[in-house]
Amino acid sequence: MTKITMTVNGKSASGEVEGRTLLSSFLREDLNLTGTHVGCDTSQCGACVVHVNGVAVKSCTMLAAEADGAEVATIEGQAAPDGTLNKIQQAFQDHHGLQCGFCTPGMVMSAAALLKENPKPTEAEVRHYLEGNICRCTGYHNIVKAILAASGQEIPAIAAE
Repeated sequence: MTKITMTVNGKSASGEVEGRTLLSSFLREDLNLTGTHVGCDTSQCGACVVHVNGVAVKSCTMLAAEADGAEVATIEGQAAPDGTLNKIQQAFQDHHGLQCGFCTPGMVMSAAALLKENPKPTEAEVRHYLEGNICRCTGYHNIVKAILAASGQEIPAIAAE
């Protein structure tokens, strides 16, 4: 067992992990941060996206020990302390960017990383950035609209492809 310590959503967190423990498992099972969803365990779906030292990563592809000493942000840390949704979360709600909600945490975290890198992405850039995130319910159109709205841009009519 290895003792690890990290800052998660601005708070110190520590625990003992086996060498094979994934960051997603540590967050969910040891820290009870179950908003980080695990859909595939093979890095195909993107439901487990978190930020590690400001970079979006699929937490099912990273060992918890690799995050020792890191700053980790999860979906639970995105809203304001009073529970007010951040602009991306609010845009997902306003533009119906979720249905079952399983992919939503990963989508929101990916969207936050995209908007940090590119504050005014085009529709094509949003779609390209989200290629590693699977949504089986929405068809992505409202997710794209939500991200464009969160960027402060006009939302174009997005036709089904």
